Amino acid sequence: MDFDLFLSKIAQLKSTKLGGLDAQFQLAPKMRLQYSAEKIKAKNPKKAAVLALFYPNKKNETCFLLTQRASYNGTHSAQISFPGGKVEVADKNLAATALRETSEEVGVLQHSVTIIRELTDVYIPPSNFLATPFIGHANRQPKFKINNEVDTTIEILLNDLLDDSNITSINITTSYAKNIDVPCFQLNGYIVWGATAMMLNEIKELLK
Repeated sequence: MDFDLFLSKIAQLKSTKLGGLDAQFQLAPKMRLQYSAEKIKAKNPKKAAVLALFYPNKKNETCFLLTQRASYNGTHSAQISFPGGKVEVADKNLAATALRETSEEVGVLQHSVTIIRELTDVYIPPSNFLATPFIGHANRQPKFKINNEVDTTIEILLNDLLDDSNITSINITTSYAKNIDVPCFQLNGYIVWGATAMMLNEIKELLK
């Protein structure tokens, strides 16, 4: 999708009804479906926010940013995700959290990003976070500068997200689950599943 076309759709993106859990659950692992709103509230999850950042590449094609987390001895080691993280006391709201974390992790200046809208919260059982996704845009391709939490930045064409043939399923083993089948996106050679895939599917439905 041409970036000028993407920009022309922003007003529509702001007003279109979100797909919510119905959209997210199409790409949710089965183990995630057991968590009702009541169960999530009872766990008193930590708050976090992430940013789906859209921008033009050198061909003026609309892209968005994913990251591969650094390898560490923890739940989300080396996983594919949006930039983001937990709320800090100084953050005035969740959008500020998403912008601050994106700046810290990949070096995108906060003032260069325009927030378009907030999406539906996603509960992440292994780490007990309730993550609020935001979509935003920058008017030019950022110069990324990653910190120690990020292994690499991954540029994805929006057209690849909108292509239904890039949805599949895989069998995986993680630090907290063994030999499970999960739905996923195959994007730019990476497998994207779990909370990030759930967020992406809501974005996909919104854009279509």
